[in-house]
Amino acid sequence: MQKLIINFTPTGMIPTKKMTPHVPTTINEIVEDVHRAYELGITLAHIHARDEITGVPTYKKEVYAELISGIRKYAPDLVICTSLSGRDFNTLDKRADVLQLEGDLKPDMGSLTLSSLNFNKVASMNAPNMIEDLAKTMKSKGIVPELEVFDVGMINFGNYLVKKEYITPPLYYNLLFGNIACAQTNLLHVGVMLNDLPKDALISIAGVGTEQMMMNFLAITIGKGVRVGLEDNIWYDVEKTKLATNSELVERIHVVAKANNREIMTPSEFRAQMDMEPGYGRYGRVYN
Repeated sequence: MQKLIINFTPTGMIPTKKMTPHVPTTINEIVEDVHRAYELGITLAHIHARDEITGVPTYKKEVYAELISGIRKYAPDLVICTSLSGRDFNTLDKRADVLQLEGDLKPDMGSLTLSSLNFNKVASMNAPNMIEDLAKTMKSKGIVPELEVFDVGMINFGNYLVKKEYITPPLYYNLLFGNIACAQTNLLHVGVMLNDLPKDALISIAGVGTEQMMMNFLAITIGKGVRVGLEDNIWYDVEKTKLATNSELVERIHVVAKANNREIMTPSEFRAQMDMEPGYGRYGRVYN
């Protein structure tokens, strides 16, 4: 059975200190949460940047540069994926700003949501030309797309991007279940989406809100990876009696993985399977 990918998502764009004191929002807080998760054992970190004063999401590469520099001080091999989300920013120059970082600050991956979608109170806009332009920019910069899929049609659009050679295998997908307007957390939806994915793709599964635990446990059982962290869920239990910390969520994944005889995939093993640079000063992918 494939080793377990742990995709750690510490912050996101939604959780605030008013919602939970445990969500990291400053540069130092995010770096420290990633550092603790790295010591516990994760494969990659999917990071969002926040403004240091207001705590609101920011696209600015200067903030991402400080985050990446801080993380790589402790974890030079860790795979780092930066958010290119269209939830708050929907111009190419802003969404692709972080992709301009180079050298030791270059992200290995950038998130690429494969269609527009609605969240509870806001839309995330991802027009076809925007997706294609982000994909082409990443390819030109040697940055690998992290393919975010909320519904089955998005998989088909990903296949279209491969056909057009805007994205190149090996591919890594995050399947996200439980969003109000997208695929739900039941076995039929999971099975349909898994069936349509390229057979050799690496896959992680996430659940939104308190569905995170169920979908993570399912992923571990069926041999897939997990996406876990306060970005998707701030609660430790489904009854919502205890606010979680990022470390607690990662620790629980390790307990369940051990019970299922799943070894954790190291960043180096993930890099090898994704044809990525080895880290330690060399990041992303060299495209021929």
